[in-house]
Amino acid sequence: MAQDGTTGVVTLEPQQGERIRGVAAGLGGTADADMEITRPELLEARRTGDIGLVHSWELVTAVDGPGTRMTIFLSGCPLRCQYCHNPDTMEMKEGTLESVESVANRVKRYKRIFDAPGGVFTLSGGEPLFQIAFTRRLLKMVHSAGIHTTIDTSGYLGARLRDEDLDNIDLFLLDVKSGDEETYQRVTKRQLQPTIDFGDRLSEKGKRVWIRFVVVPGYTDSEENVNNVADIVARWTNNVERVEVLPFHNMGADKWKKIGMPYELDDVTPPSPEHVEHIRDIFRSRGLEVH
Repeated sequence: MAQDGTTGVVTLEPQQGERIRGVAAGLGGTADADMEITRPELLEARRTGDIGLVHSWELVTAVDGPGTRMTIFLSGCPLRCQYCHNPDTMEMKEGTLESVESVANRVKRYKRIFDAPGGVFTLSGGEPLFQIAFTRRLLKMVHSAGIHTTIDTSGYLGARLRDEDLDNIDLFLLDVKSGDEETYQRVTKRQLQPTIDFGDRLSEKGKRVWIRFVVVPGYTDSEENVNNVADIVARWTNNVERVEVLPFHNMGADKWKKIGMPYELDDVTPPSPEHVEHIRDIFRSRGLEVH
């Protein structure tokens, strides 16, 4: 299992002996289709952020932030969320190698779209901070071109971001998976505190934040847990612009089975609209804008 975004195992196709080549789904093959690199060169390029492992991308999505956008999904994530709808992005095993310059240039080609009202570039995953060197350089290149940047993160690796990195990110989509340590570890296999620490830091810096909370019946939807999440977010009312309460769905179940990972939520049904609205009201009671 990959433990960080630099030294994890990478399995890519097609392969040719000691050389690896490929282009991420959706990015197009013109710039890097002929890129070849030996494994020692690969490790060094990933350490410096010259190259990243890109899973896929989408253009003009209705989620992942405001307005018309391009979203790039990076491979690798330290969390193991049981309801993840992109489990194929967890490990550093799926995706293709892309140079940071070519990805940045492709993003810039769509600048006229980003220049329209609400136009945004979003970096997601997986967890984009898992490949911190690549993420850092890509965000700086894109932001320097005058493009609005958004990052979708759990905050678990937020300490990897330097203050100057924060300046290159216009909006943070911060996923708060749970409000108590026991539930958080049950759902993600990781600890809650790094997310709280990162949220506190963003609040101190006055960075724009949208909170995301997924309602998973039997896992995250207890009255106590929801109130705990609401209390945490209420600490950040100076910079949290909205809270998105999202109902659980099973649309990622087939992906889990396809990659041979056990899926434990087959019997979990989506929450009722009434239950979701009740949870939204709990957040509203803290003076938060809720959607």
